[in-house]
Amino acid sequence: MAQSSKDETPDHTSGREGGTGLGRARRQSEGARAPLLPDTCNLGIALRVIVPMLVMTVVASVAISDGPGDALWHFGGISSVVLPAVLVSLIGLCALRRIVNGQSFPIQWLVACGIPALATALALLAVRRVAGPETEAAPLAWAVAGRAVLAAALAWLFVEYFRLRARAFSPSLSEARLQALQARIRPHFLFNSLNAVLGLLRRDPRQAETMLENLAHLFRVFMRDAREQVALDQEIATCKEYLAIEQVRLGDRLQVVWNLERMPADALVPSLLLQPLVENAVHHGIEPSADAGIVEITVERLGERVRVEMSNPLAASTPVRSGNQMALSNVRERLMLLYDMEAELKTEAVDARFRLRLEFPYRRERRRRDVRGHFDPDR
Repeated sequence: MAQSSKDETPDHTSGREGGTGLGRARRQSEGARAPLLPDTCNLGIALRVIVPMLVMTVVASVAISDGPGDALWHFGGISSVVLPAVLVSLIGLCALRRIVNGQSFPIQWLVACGIPALATALALLAVRRVAGPETEAAPLAWAVAGRAVLAAALAWLFVEYFRLRARAFSPSLSEARLQALQARIRPHFLFNSLNAVLGLLRRDPRQAETMLENLAHLFRVFMRDAREQVALDQEIATCKEYLAIEQVRLGDRLQVVWNLERMPADALVPSLLLQPLVENAVHHGIEPSADAGIVEITVERLGERVRVEMSNPLAASTPVRSGNQMALSNVRERLMLLYDMEAELKTEAVDARFRLRLEFPYRRERRRRDVRGHFDPDR
């Protein structure tokens, strides 16, 4: 999982960890500590560590050399220690991250800096052993200690870099909720929905009641902590509730085609990742036109990735491409924070339709919750 922006989140559980027997809060919104270790299982984060280390190795080799041949020899010697140490550190931190995050900050820092220091010391000892027996113990001990301290210092710098990067991509909790209200609960949607309810009260009170229930549930979802993740079928249920409200208002003009046969229902996704995209499809593709239009949504699993494809008509009367950019930029920032380089969002206009393709890694929900029965459009 990606790092959170709230690295200074108060730990309301610290007073009950010392012998009360109560478990720690599992979510940051419940007072749990923000994770400190970066997700080194993520390809983007791993590359952001490996590439700078290679660059520093090249620079160090050139700085202490008298010529190209000498620089190449030094590069081979330094990289034989640096590369194994970096790879072992990344793998070790990846394996320990779920266990360590949530512990006290001293423990997290000890693991974050201790694993690279230990990996560097072991790599140096292995290289010295292969190169030949060491006759002087003091120089070897000094070299191992010095390299271990340097590795710990570099690890501290990388952790601080990823924490600052997470802050840049993720606003504070209050800002996130304010942006969610502004970007996802558009005033026109609220007013139009209430007007549709008023029109149904006398004609079909049962449908008006159902619409109000869906609207109330959507507001509860909109107020959810933006940092939490939900099961994919729960996010789809939210999208269907939104579309049911719009269906009452737009009538036969809105036609939705779902292709969910290959959907991984237990895949974890950021809360409200898809709903703003569905709302954009309705707002910019269906609402401006007097003719009926089809919004097609396909969700499927391809190996260890999840693909979401949406398409809606291009309305000639509105600048659909420019109107979509606010929601798309918001989704891209959230994807960058959570998945880094492992997610992609592409859009194109083809054959008078606006098409969107979203892909992200398949991460399975640990405790399965069946929410597919939560939304019943015929109730």
